[in-house]
Amino acid sequence: MSGFCQNRVVIVTGAGSGLGRGYALALAAEGARVIVNDINEQTAAQTVDEIRRAGGEARVDTRDITSYEAAGRIVRDALEIFGDLHAVVNNAGICRDRMFVSLTEEDWDRVMAVHLKGHFCISSHAAKYWRARAKAGGAVSGRIINTSSGAGLQGSVGQANYSAAKGGILSLTLVQAAELARYGITANAIAPQARTGMTEEVFADMMKKPEDGGFDVFDPANVAPLVVWLASACSAEVTGRCFEICGGEISVADGWRSGEALSKGARWTVAELDQALPRLIARTPPAQKVYGS
Repeated sequence: MSGFCQNRVVIVTGAGSGLGRGYALALAAEGARVIVNDINEQTAAQTVDEIRRAGGEARVDTRDITSYEAAGRIVRDALEIFGDLHAVVNNAGICRDRMFVSLTEEDWDRVMAVHLKGHFCISSHAAKYWRARAKAGGAVSGRIINTSSGAGLQGSVGQANYSAAKGGILSLTLVQAAELARYGITANAIAPQARTGMTEEVFADMMKKPEDGGFDVFDPANVAPLVVWLASACSAEVTGRCFEICGGEISVADGWRSGEALSKGARWTVAELDQALPRLIARTPPAQKVYGS
């Protein structure tokens, strides 16, 4: 077996179903050896079995990505089983959707833990391994692939917790890219639209399979080639980017940028701002609309 990720070792979280499963299968098909992490041991085992039947190498991992200690064990297992680590695909996620005034503290904390802390934990251990290797003079080709969403880029009504977590992941990606480049590590994010366990109920009608057998725009497998490329050696010069992908359409997100400025050269008074800000706002392009608004 040979391909874009030949002999590269990749950890994929949430790889028992949906997008993560598609990533694991595609990575293995391109030669990667995959740690299939999922809290559901049965679905993780099914993904591993499918990879092995196709001639690939994979192992099941059911550890909790929100535990820093457990995340370290995932990375150590990858090193002990396969001898190296080249990429981490932070995919696992959950939803606890409610309007903002109805969100509970538990709704907030759980989504933050799985998405934002989960992205931190494994990436932290992987980055420490890669940094140590680089400092020892070894070659490093490390890849961190984070998962944001349109909700993280522009917000989504009824998903304040999810949107905040996904927005935080985008900022985390920028910092990782800036800090880790010196060690041979890239960090990028993807914002996929696909049919998964988190979307199949809310967007069931929009994302259902075409009845005429035509192109299935929301098939999770459509996103997998992008993840394979980002996990490969080919993406070495690409870092700090967010790729939006839906079906056969892909774009690079254009995030927050400093806009037009007014400079007085001294402190503004409230009265002056009352005159200046409406004019400045009128000249500044508005943000994209929040999903559902």
